[in-house]
Amino acid sequence: MATATTYGARAHARAQQGTRAEAMPVVPANTWPAPPCEAGHLVWAETVAGGNYTHKVLARGTELRLTDLRGDACAHLLLFAADRPWERLNVADTVKIQWNAYLGEDRLLLSDQGRVLASVIADTSGRHDALCGTSTLVRNTERYGDGTPQSPSPAGRELFKLAAAKNGLAPRDLPPSLSFFQGVEVRDDGALDFAGSAGPGADVTLRTEQDVTVLIANVPHPADPRTDYVSTPLEVLAWRSEATKPGAPLWEATPEGRRAFLNTTEFLAARGIA
Repeated sequence: MATATTYGARAHARAQQGTRAEAMPVVPANTWPAPPCEAGHLVWAETVAGGNYTHKVLARGTELRLTDLRGDACAHLLLFAADRPWERLNVADTVKIQWNAYLGEDRLLLSDQGRVLASVIADTSGRHDALCGTSTLVRNTERYGDGTPQSPSPAGRELFKLAAAKNGLAPRDLPPSLSFFQGVEVRDDGALDFAGSAGPGADVTLRTEQDVTVLIANVPHPADPRTDYVSTPLEVLAWRSEATKPGAPLWEATPEGRRAFLNTTEFLAARGIA
């Protein structure tokens, strides 16, 4: 189809309607071929290409499932309280307060205010990392020759900057991130061993315990020893559900977790939300 004229370009663009690429958002989300929830409950359906990013504001009580489709995705994640971005994911507190550096099912993702932003409710991967953060422009330039967003080897922090800007956030708002599907293990001497992935099809499901802004960069883990930039598609699905309630096993799992949930409920109750 000729696109040398405005009319031709318009006709060409309109002819793409309904075309579905391998990596793209699906709008509306409930047209996803095999939704993991009741019809109409799906609110986010997207496949994120390797070396790309995505973002969304999700309501409290949403379940968010990330799937490593081919075994080489690495979902670097940041969370912000949706209407007050100064409250954000604090990876150090997430590790310290729960006495555990390894993420997985029944772990909580905590803010710097001692409140729960999200909880991990299912995990078939077991290969995650809360210690290394994401890749940077300088490091990717050293390793791959470039780290800018439009390059063949974009850095995670550079993609986070783009996602942040689309949500009114600046680079100074970006804290250290955590990552799913590419793990590290801590040796007795404190050194880190790269554990890689659990293979294709592994997934992790989060439940949002507040309204949150989600930023995701799908890029290689900074400890990945491979010389090539290897990053494969990540599936992102989210659907309406309910936040964790008092008395639930996750709420009562540990004294530290219970206190974090109580902090969250007290704050939300004062605002007339919970």
